[in-house]
Amino acid sequence: MIACFSNRRRALAAATLSCCLAVWPGLSRAVDTAQVQLQSFVSRVHAAIGQFSQERTDARGLAQKPQSGSFAFQRPGKFRWDVRAPYQQLIVSDGSRVYQYDPDLAQVTERRASQAVGASPAALLFGSGSLDDAFDLQPRPDRDGLQWLRAVPKTPDAGFVHVDIAFSDGLPRQLELLDAFGQISRIVFTGLKSNPEIPAGQFRFTVPKGADLVKME
Repeated sequence: MIACFSNRRRALAAATLSCCLAVWPGLSRAVDTAQVQLQSFVSRVHAAIGQFSQERTDARGLAQKPQSGSFAFQRPGKFRWDVRAPYQQLIVSDGSRVYQYDPDLAQVTERRASQAVGASPAALLFGSGSLDDAFDLQPRPDRDGLQWLRAVPKTPDAGFVHVDIAFSDGLPRQLELLDAFGQISRIVFTGLKSNPEIPAGQFRFTVPKGADLVKME
């Protein structure tokens, strides 16, 4: 999912990702469905747009203000995550660089896409590399009528412990992420459209006038 940002904003941004078959009833079906759907989604859906809503609870179980907004992505590595409520925040990747803009702080953070996305939840849905290189994929039992899969990052500095992704009809529907601070983020995707025409400008970013630029190399 940054220096000079508040802890709350860093946690929210780290946002905008194994048990044996005998332990969980129906787990073998999850192996056959969720992982196949993820791999199929990565291979056949080269672009998508939609809306999201996000809720976060801290390690004590206290809920923070929910977020909502829109997103777009185009492989390889281009995406736009636009938080509109309860405040504005924008994350844009042009495939080479990732820009995070916080209007309230009048600050933009820029970093290499490989540094920001490589083993992040964004790589699961928006990347184009081998998932097995960055994650251990583990089946989870069906829940809420959805097929679930857990991805555990192979690098210790990924910033999150694991992310559970729910699929149905070949598309991701929900995402639940446990971060390094014990916080749980739950994201619901709606209105997802596969392979639309997306204007190239959606993935370009220009630092707004008056905003400070912080480069993270």
